[in-house]
Amino acid sequence: MARALTTPLARDGAGAADSAFRRRWTWRTRLWVVVAGFVISVVLRLVHRTLRVRLVDPAGVVARRAAGEPVLAAFWHEGLVLLPLMVTRLRWPGRPSVMLSWHRDAEIAAQAMRHLGIRAVRGSETRGRLGGLRGLLEARRRGEDIVIAPDGPRGPRRRAKEGVVQLARATGLPVVAVGLAAEPVRRLGSWDRLQLPRPFARAVVVLGAPVALPADKDAALAALEEALARVDAEATALASGAAS
Repeated sequence: MARALTTPLARDGAGAADSAFRRRWTWRTRLWVVVAGFVISVVLRLVHRTLRVRLVDPAGVVARRAAGEPVLAAFWHEGLVLLPLMVTRLRWPGRPSVMLSWHRDAEIAAQAMRHLGIRAVRGSETRGRLGGLRGLLEARRRGEDIVIAPDGPRGPRRRAKEGVVQLARATGLPVVAVGLAAEPVRRLGSWDRLQLPRPFARAVVVLGAPVALPADKDAALAALEEALARVDAEATALASGAAS
């Protein structure tokens, strides 16, 4: 499997019109994507500056990354807006690459992420999955960190898919579960109930200890979901003030 994923055709271009998918767009759509992505990045950066951010990292993942240890991380899709805090506020000692799906709204998110210091790789379980996985492996060869939302791009919410298991096998890396929560927060009515933190909210990022996933796919998915549930619950409790 690793050999198949490391072939060329990595889909990780940064531009808004560098693929057959995007070349079908009109110039108005391309302009909208670029402008909307930039505006969203500015708004997020401003909101992030107002947040009271707390990092919980009992396993010393940040220090280990600073010492050169590569990272494969997973987070639930609902934390997408909070994920850039690792770069904008917490000075993550590397450059993350996250996989987003092939559609216009995801491309806007990709442009916003790029302005916030996170590279976006395109692909999903239903469209261009192998291209996305190749893109993430190419990012790994460049020395970047792989970050994936295993329940994306369209759910079911908090149900992991096998892409992260394939990445763990191909890279030989354990998975760091990332919990992201804020309070007060607005949740959209989307499938993932995306979190939009209010200005001056309390935001918490919890990094779990690296987990070596079992060889069996079902066992690996169960272990990943358990790890994500644990860090998510801790982040939510800390953000709401239910834990100290």
